[in-house]
Amino acid sequence: MTSLHPKLFSGPISFLKSAPQLQFLPDPDVPEIAFAGRSNVGKSSLINALTNRNGLARTSNTPGRTQELNFFDVGDPLIFRICDMPGYGFAKAPPKVVQKWRFLINDYLRGRAVLKRTFVLIDSRHGIKPVDEEVMEMLDKAAVSYRVVLTKVDKVKQEALDITAEKVAAIAKKHPAAHPDLLLTSSEKKQGIDELRLAVLEAVES
Repeated sequence: MTSLHPKLFSGPISFLKSAPQLQFLPDPDVPEIAFAGRSNVGKSSLINALTNRNGLARTSNTPGRTQELNFFDVGDPLIFRICDMPGYGFAKAPPKVVQKWRFLINDYLRGRAVLKRTFVLIDSRHGIKPVDEEVMEMLDKAAVSYRVVLTKVDKVKQEALDITAEKVAAIAKKHPAAHPDLLLTSSEKKQGIDELRLAVLEAVES
């Protein structure tokens, strides 16, 4: 059980900086938790729900708009940072942009000693796509512990959700760096947000 309390998310949380390249990363002086997911998976909405804020992470209707690592400080004094990774898998991005994204993410994942866990977000309406598996393999190779989070579970009928969750869990079990248990969330209905907060705090202290 974590000694950090979920009420931490009701305290001071602020945007620190955007890092378009590795040299702009903040000093690795506190634990970091990263969020990754396909464009339009609901990542910004989930981070806003997690932190009990409306506009901390900017939501955009334009897939692939965020091409930087965005960092948020949690706690005063500072306890840990959240890294909002750029969305992946957007169809309209030029190949050079996709390649730049891949290099940035790969280098961040492999070289960040303070990165405690990555939460990989999967849209419960669509399940795991090949591009999600690519990112999971990237995390496996970087030996970065990660946990799969199903988003938008309120948009799916229970029977369909059960089937998707079973399939996603089966795939996650094949990946060495993946946590065996899924988190099921809805930013809109605040479903699973308390569990996500606990999972983040446990990872910070791991």
